[in-house]
Amino acid sequence: MDPHSDPAIETEGLVKVYGGETRALDGISFQVTPGELFGLLGPNGAGKTTAIRILATLLRPTAGTARVVGFDVATRPQEVRRRLGLAMQTPTLDAFSTGRETLELAGRLHGVPATEVRRRTDELLELMGLASVAKKLTGTYSGGMKRRLDLASALVHQPELLILDEPTEGLDPQSRTALWEELERISASGTTMLLTTHYMEEADRLCTRLAIIDNGRIVVEGRAADLKRAIAADTVVLQIEPHSYGGNDDGRVADVRRLLEGMV
Repeated sequence: MDPHSDPAIETEGLVKVYGGETRALDGISFQVTPGELFGLLGPNGAGKTTAIRILATLLRPTAGTARVVGFDVATRPQEVRRRLGLAMQTPTLDAFSTGRETLELAGRLHGVPATEVRRRTDELLELMGLASVAKKLTGTYSGGMKRRLDLASALVHQPELLILDEPTEGLDPQSRTALWEELERISASGTTMLLTTHYMEEADRLCTRLAIIDNGRIVVEGRAADLKRAIAADTVVLQIEPHSYGGNDDGRVADVRRLLEGMV
């Protein structure tokens, strides 16, 4: 990863106000370097989805600027969309299409050459572990399978940037772990990724860097290990075994407290 390369994402003072009153974003600024897996971590309603909808050109910001792979999202939205893969929180699949048909249609919509659509579809079905169900209707898929197919649809045109909104929301632990492994493989291949999540363990495992967002503002930003080090503290628990034959446990606790007074 070239530290001097242009950011894959660059926002400056990004603001979004709904209805003149609700301030969903309150001046957020951050950068994502090419090749990074960057996370926006925060509770529901913090502003994460609003931020990625602006980056995906689905919303216009009230104020501030946002550039994706070098293009302003407000003035060059078509250029952004050509280079972007997007998987929203709820999979958008046609229940009456097969998995293969879904990917082939996504490829055609993104302008993938006809000669490449079948090869790319086969490649993604295998990568996502869906080859065995490729001919089944997506309406019969489990939640985890739908997530993986939706992710494959976002990857079919080999985007420079992949944006994922709460990619494992609602999945059982086994499906969540399987999807984490897929995302790690995609990230290792060099694809720049931005994901939102409110699962701390997800951000810790996947993200090279992350920003914690709350009430529309970025509270802190950095590498997960650095953030944990900044707030971490050891907790030592002392447990006194009870006397088996009716001894004075209260007295023993008082003795320990006296010994600790000079240490704490």
